[in-house]
Amino acid sequence: MQPVNLCDFCFSPLEVSYDYKAMAEGLSREKLAGGPLSMWRYRDMLPVEGKEVDIGAGFTPLVKADNLGRELGLDRLYIKNDCLNPTYSFKDRVVSVAVTKAREFGFDTVACASTGNLAASVAAHAAKANMKAYVFVPSNVESGKLVGTAIYNPVLMT
Repeated sequence: MQPVNLCDFCFSPLEVSYDYKAMAEGLSREKLAGGPLSMWRYRDMLPVEGKEVDIGAGFTPLVKADNLGRELGLDRLYIKNDCLNPTYSFKDRVVSVAVTKAREFGFDTVACASTGNLAASVAAHAAKANMKAYVFVPSNVESGKLVGTAIYNPVLMT
């Protein structure tokens, strides 16, 4: 498999396509419940093959949102509290899969453009995977926003 992100014909971004029937044959509630207490309990549904780059993302709690639910006319509304992920963002889930896949393809470097959550997540996952990370940030970004990124020692570019 080769890394491809655009359609050769129309140049639009590619979407992941799953064979849900094949996935369903190997999955069960029991198997999922017996998996690790992280996003990797859903590994069989993710487009990865090799050892995952895992910094502990996922398995964050659902919090009942009574007031918002009442405002929306819903009896039961829950919100996923992903600020409990390692870099305090839901982006840890996506980046964990992306960096795992990048390593599968043999890449030794990852990069992103961000001023906050994505930058921290990419830098953290790259550090865990012993990969180099380049993080592109605007020249006017507040230095305090980059502390959570800088601790992982990426190459910061403005």
